[in-house]
Amino acid sequence: MNLIEIGEVVNTHGVRGEIKLNPWTDSLDDLVDIVTFYLKDGDSAVALYADSVRIHKNCAIIKFENVDDMKTAETFRGRTLFVEKDENLPEGRYYIADLIGLTVMTDEGVFGTVSDVFQTGANDVYEVKRKGEKPAYLPAIKDVILDVNIKEGTMTVKIPEGLLDD
Repeated sequence: MNLIEIGEVVNTHGVRGEIKLNPWTDSLDDLVDIVTFYLKDGDSAVALYADSVRIHKNCAIIKFENVDDMKTAETFRGRTLFVEKDENLPEGRYYIADLIGLTVMTDEGVFGTVSDVFQTGANDVYEVKRKGEKPAYLPAIKDVILDVNIKEGTMTVKIPEGLLDD
């Protein structure tokens, strides 16, 4: 099973066993359709089945089966929840965890390595660590990001004119 982090339980919600999840996803609406969440316990994962999921103030309020009181829900606080990774994302959409570590290539060869992704609203920005240089920040737009090949571990880019000027 291939799991990916979906967010952190930051609190309980009410007295009937609901938890409040701070999601690490760009689409809160996708959370409403999730039925099975997972808690990792060492190398194994424990499935948690959702009775209900709703969005409230940029968080997900989740009620799990067999969690019926605040005391039980409190045991989840500070824990990271996982979901099964969807291997069929729409074209051009990627998990941040899959982008970090990609080798960034230009026409001239290796440019650096993706070290972080910032979600700015208009478009994501990829931080690229470069050997002996300051990091470069590339906007995730079609004119800059030409190709992403997760299987090969590469991203091909065209550096916009003036981007690297100090």
